[in-house]
Amino acid sequence: DLSAAQRKFAHSLRDFKFEFIGDAETDDERYIDASLHEFSNFLKNLEEQREILAMSVTETLIKPLERFRKEQLGAVKEEKKKFDKETEKNYSLLEKHLNLSAKKKELQLQEADNQVEQNRKHFYELSLEYVCKLQEIQERKKFECVEPVLSFFQGLFTFYHQGYELAKDFNHYKTALQINIQNTRNRFEGTRSEVEELMNKIRRNPQEHKRANHFTMEGYLYVQEKRPAPFGSSWVKHYCMYRKETKKFSMIPFEHRSGGKVGDAELFVLTYCTKRNADTIDRRFCFDLEASDRPGVPVTMQAFSEEDRKLWMEALDGKEAVSIILKIFFHSVVGAQLDKIGFTIIKKCISAVETRGINDQGLYRVVGVSSKVQRLLSLLMDSKTCNEVDLENSVDWEVKTITSAMKQYLRSLPEPLMTYELHGEFIVPAKSGSPESRVNAVHFLVHKLPEKNKEMLEILVKHLANVSKHAKKNLMTVANLGVVFGPTLMRPQEETVAAIMDLKFQNIVVEILIENHEKIFKTLPDATFPEPISMSVSPPNAPPRQSRRQGQRIKRPLAVYNLCLELDDADSHSSPREDTPTGSMDSLSSQSPTPAFSSSPLGLLDENHLVMDSGDLAGWTTNLSAQSRPSMVSWMNIPSANLAATDAALPNFIFPSPAPGTDRAVESVAHRKARAVYPCEAEHSSELSFQIGAIFEDVQFSREPGWLEGTLDGKRGLIPQNYVQFL
Repeated sequence: DLSAAQRKFAHSLRDFKFEFIGDAETDDERYIDASLHEFSNFLKNLEEQREILAMSVTETLIKPLERFRKEQLGAVKEEKKKFDKETEKNYSLLEKHLNLSAKKKELQLQEADNQVEQNRKHFYELSLEYVCKLQEIQERKKFECVEPVLSFFQGLFTFYHQGYELAKDFNHYKTALQINIQNTRNRFEGTRSEVEELMNKIRRNPQEHKRANHFTMEGYLYVQEKRPAPFGSSWVKHYCMYRKETKKFSMIPFEHRSGGKVGDAELFVLTYCTKRNADTIDRRFCFDLEASDRPGVPVTMQAFSEEDRKLWMEALDGKEAVSIILKIFFHSVVGAQLDKIGFTIIKKCISAVETRGINDQGLYRVVGVSSKVQRLLSLLMDSKTCNEVDLENSVDWEVKTITSAMKQYLRSLPEPLMTYELHGEFIVPAKSGSPESRVNAVHFLVHKLPEKNKEMLEILVKHLANVSKHAKKNLMTVANLGVVFGPTLMRPQEETVAAIMDLKFQNIVVEILIENHEKIFKTLPDATFPEPISMSVSPPNAPPRQSRRQGQRIKRPLAVYNLCLELDDADSHSSPREDTPTGSMDSLSSQSPTPAFSSSPLGLLDENHLVMDSGDLAGWTTNLSAQSRPSMVSWMNIPSANLAATDAALPNFIFPSPAPGTDRAVESVAHRKARAVYPCEAEHSSELSFQIGAIFEDVQFSREPGWLEGTLDGKRGLIPQNYVQFL
């Protein structure tokens, strides 16, 4: 019953997939689905082993014991029957002999004595045989019974050992899943308050939160459907959408009584719209539309209220249109602008934070007292008092008050720093694409920002990069800063639940900016970069260690994509940033979201920057075919055999094998040094074993795809390509 239940559960897990709100899944959501699928395979394999165990019990335990019972114990039972029969016969004869009269003739008595003696000898021989058989069966039991039991236990131990091995293989999925869960919990906490706030705003003023999208107007209307004379007419609920630029009006029938059944859409070009007076129809809030393909045949529609009809009339250019401007209301501080005072505020706040509180735990996450924040902000925004405020030396202003004032100023701008216009374009690459394509897309879009916006963004991002370098003390990793500044630097022009679901992708964009600020702000983007970014790009998947032998299981797991324990400060940030095409691959901007600030052990995890030569490797990634990029399924099927727990959180980056025609790239990497970022145990005499931090000399590409050749401690051998970073 247990096995059947677990097989059923495994089958359910295999087909299970979370639904998501929004138009794209995060890497965490994709990896959760894949990990649950792997758990399904784990249970399935476990139950297969259990089935093998159950089948082997018959051969190893039950049949041998049954054979012993029949052949050995059966034989002894026959001997016992024979012995009991002879015993009874012997003692009967003896008793009869003892009852003979002493008056019998001597010859008769002697003959009786001989007969008894002969019978005694026969009984003695039989007794010896029976005793010998008893001794034999007692000795046989010690091995013929125990040996099958031992075989059974060996099978049982094998089953549990195989379960242990399967659990070890699944361990890195479990570790990754714990991080994914932490990420999704953090995003839930972040979005829950936003959704509740939006709900309260809509409740207070519904009209100010109508959807602002490519449709001029949309919503439900009742459409009059005329029937033959005896039957009159009926009113059917439709969801209607109208675009003023093209004058296209579409409507979809919707009947909530039938469980939300949706009918076929109808589209027509609008000719005119006229308000229906109350004296011409027995229903209120009605208006007529006429389509270009049906002149003289108006369609009568009914709105939900007089206000709703006015909105439709305005949008449809009706005869009694009322001008109503729909806009999104954001709380703002009067006078917040990207001007000289604004730059002064940001620079003063940054200088004070870096002087006084760069190591404060939860920097930018811990908020100041609202009244103090407003007071400081009003002083800073007043040109008369701005220069008099001393933030670096004054004890009157706490660091949390300064950081909160700076965030409040940025949120109070009439338009977010990264603009409404480019908001959607920034979100697109964060939802999909390889790490390099994400960085290139953000790089390209940053240079489309207005000059003042770009200048302010550069000042701020440079500061945030400095904050992240002190993450061991302040716990503000790149990911945590992304959670804080995603909604501050970016926001949509409309507040909807769907927009709130994009908060996680805003965080990714901010992380990319922080990790790659030198490249993004100090260099010009590629002029040939496509615009806009395609949403069809496959999600990034780092490669597993390549297997050198046919049929062998790949035992090296890919390290968990988004958290790592810093090896040391010098190694993490020693290489020049201009050589970094994609920045450090240490957070969700490269792979997937990382946990927000937390006092848990996860909050202490930091990023490890990965540096490579952009000139040498830029051409390789563009030449990679789709077939050479491992799919998520192949990645998630890599078992973990001997990855240490701390190593499971290290980031990874694809070092693709050079494509044909890239000899220059090969030459530039040959004879370089490289450092190990994962531990490795050799599985063949031609491979090298090493620990994290090992330095390889004379590193160059092997003829085998996915492998390098290098020298370590005087020994030369093969190195998994994605286990090292070039120095």
